[in-house]
Amino acid sequence: MVQDVFELADDLGPAKVIHVHEPRSGLRGILVIDNVAAGPAIGGLRMASDVSLAECARLARAMTLKNAAAGLAHGGGKSVLYGDPRMARAAKERLIRGFAHALRGETDYIFGPDMGTDEGCMAWVKDEIGRSVGLPREVGGIPLDEIGATGWGLVHAADIAAPACGLALAGARVAVQGFGAVGRHAARFLARRGAVLVAACDTSATLHDPEGLDVAALSALKEAGRPLADHAGGRRLGRDDIVGVDCDIWIPAARPDVLHEGNAQALRAKLVVQGANIPFTEGAERALHRRGVLVVPDFIANAGGVICAALEYHGASEGQVFAVIEERIRANTRAVLNACTAQSVTPREAALRLARERVERAMGHRRFSVF
Repeated sequence: MVQDVFELADDLGPAKVIHVHEPRSGLRGILVIDNVAAGPAIGGLRMASDVSLAECARLARAMTLKNAAAGLAHGGGKSVLYGDPRMARAAKERLIRGFAHALRGETDYIFGPDMGTDEGCMAWVKDEIGRSVGLPREVGGIPLDEIGATGWGLVHAADIAAPACGLALAGARVAVQGFGAVGRHAARFLARRGAVLVAACDTSATLHDPEGLDVAALSALKEAGRPLADHAGGRRLGRDDIVGVDCDIWIPAARPDVLHEGNAQALRAKLVVQGANIPFTEGAERALHRRGVLVVPDFIANAGGVICAALEYHGASEGQVFAVIEERIRANTRAVLNACTAQSVTPREAALRLARERVERAMGHRRFSVF
């Protein structure tokens, strides 16, 4: 394991990798604090049965880049907890509280919600160690998943990028892969702009209707804890068939690496706005770029959630959140697209240069010492 940890290291990080294991309770988790040059790391707590050190490290790096690109006074980190997020709520609470308690001394890391965790989970962390964001309103937080902070940012990234693909949001056909907290809010905000949701999927199925799905009905279904397969409308396809649905804008909002070298050729969209973190392999993104598909990278497009979290941490009100997210994501998306043209590079290469320059400038102002 030590060798694996060192294989992750480069000139930006990670600063710390911590494994937590308590056999009697079944608690197993990992924290990766990637880089804290700009300030304490903010990053979500992800819960799934198949998480790994490699995934955690990649997600932590994505948070370093995302927070830097968004101009936040925070570095990047990530934590993962092994377990089925659908387990009984009491069992889930025991694991999350135990994990937070084990990491109570790691003040360079601030917990936030992620896949498999929510505002209530962050309230447990807050109660244990006093260090989390994305909290319920009842304990003074701004519930970023409830208000759709990440989805709000995705819409503005799409609005800036669409003209480069000959698109307008009004009338654009949208497919959302992963109709959860991020995907359903992105669909809702896009529908307000006149876009048409032609496909959506969760773990149960893909629903497809070229004439448009009822976004409000699908959202109500998910809020009630039911799968998309229970919806009466649309044609049911296999869960992974959403990759091949004909659309204008494709939004991945689920797990890492859902598009890879083996299926990238099946994607039928002009514009991809990445709602999930690291949803494509590098090879898949290069293949899409060669085909002329514009991909707005994850840490540019989906920063709305962490912007909201940072604003909450520093005492901002909920009313300030949407304006700041809109301003920063529109500016960063525009900067990345301009750099693509000027430098003849892919969007990810342009985004990486932008974010790394900001991280390196922050590192130049800090004295790093051995932990």
